[in-house]
Amino acid sequence: MTADPGVAVREVLSYRPVRRDELEICIDIWRDSINDYTRRLNLPDLQAEAAPLLRLYTHLHATDPDRFVVATRADGAGEKIVAFAAALQRERLWFLSMCFVRPEVQSAGVGRRLVVEVGPRPTDGADAEHAVRATATDSAQPVSNALYASLGIVPRVPLLNLIGLPMRPDAFGRLPSGVTPVPFDVLARDGHDRLAATVDGLDRELLGVAHPIDHGYLRQESRRGWLYHGPDGLPLAYGYATEAGRIGPVASRDADLLAPILGHLSSAITPRGAFATWLPGTADRAVVAALRAGFRLEPFPILLCWDRPFADLSRYLPISPGLL
Repeated sequence: MTADPGVAVREVLSYRPVRRDELEICIDIWRDSINDYTRRLNLPDLQAEAAPLLRLYTHLHATDPDRFVVATRADGAGEKIVAFAAALQRERLWFLSMCFVRPEVQSAGVGRRLVVEVGPRPTDGADAEHAVRATATDSAQPVSNALYASLGIVPRVPLLNLIGLPMRPDAFGRLPSGVTPVPFDVLARDGHDRLAATVDGLDRELLGVAHPIDHGYLRQESRRGWLYHGPDGLPLAYGYATEAGRIGPVASRDADLLAPILGHLSSAITPRGAFATWLPGTADRAVVAALRAGFRLEPFPILLCWDRPFADLSRYLPISPGLL
């Protein structure tokens, strides 16, 4: 009988929380893992800039250090990191942000073990009966999608990456009469706590959880925010954009406002290059408007996966696949 090579791999691996000075190694694993499967699809190697990803990893490590775990193998006098996973807990939502394994140790159960290592715990304080497990995966990775689905975290909604400039901005439509965007920095002068409570309220209503610590990260990333007031002065929505070209997150009590909000955000900021935004397929009117405005759809959508419903993704546009 031929021995299972995966058993040998699993027996020599150890698991522990990552150290801050090892985050760049995790970026190398992320890049190698993605390039390994995209080459099989005859796609060019990933050339993404590492700095934004390092800032995301640093944020995840700062907020959830015990959920950022590496798998290591003895390497001479030391050890070599061969895989990692990072997850976050926001109120009742557990979200797997990253899970990548070096090609030479794939298909050995390492990814499954990492998901367990960073998974929800009874000490998280969330009611286990109502806790949600979610992640976002590449649609070109059926093995990963099957792994998460086998754990009950099933693909539900495509997350579409749209990139471009609003060459035909009228396609977004105008904000309705009486809907007024007010910059966050203006509102913060009148009371930061009040603004934070308003944003938390919109998030709990539309995303299912509040995540103020991630809004702090957005501000560090120089994303500018706007709160959209209705004719009665009550908050209807918020949205972010940055000169780096990122649009999102956006949360709106009215799905019909999403497209006009995208139009406002893409006109209020002049990007250094093109804009990029992530739109759930359930936000169909915003998707149609963005394409008609001149944005293009990048290949291979991301799949949003969960074990139970938690967000209204017809009215909420995420930050990114790694941070809802």
